[in-house]
Amino acid sequence: QVQVAESGGGLVQAGGSLRLSCAVSGRTFSRTDMGWYRQAPGKEREFVAVTMRSGGSTLYADSVKGRFTISRDNAKNTVFLQMNSLKPEDTAIYYCNAVAYVGTTANTYWGQGTQVTVSS
Repeated sequence: QVQVAESGGGLVQAGGSLRLSCAVSGRTFSRTDMGWYRQAPGKEREFVAVTMRSGGSTLYADSVKGRFTISRDNAKNTVFLQMNSLKPEDTAIYYCNAVAYVGTTANTYWGQGTQVTVSS
């Protein structure tokens, strides 16, 4: 069983920065795609960024490209989301997502979420 736990949310002024962390239990982290999603009040959960298990390639939503950076430390089973130049529209609950592969089987896990609030 894989457990996912986010930390690092908080309140920040527009233009500021925050760094989210996500710790993942288990022995399959290097075979796990790690992503961040967010859900604003009254909206559906949306993709933010992902780092792939193979080679660590990354993808970003257009809305955060150039401002957010996702990275991973396989030795510490941790993925990070560095958020710079934050905007009020970045306010949301941010969720860490893990897709762990065992052979051809993919299992998806979610964290409980961490609140990010950006004031104008």
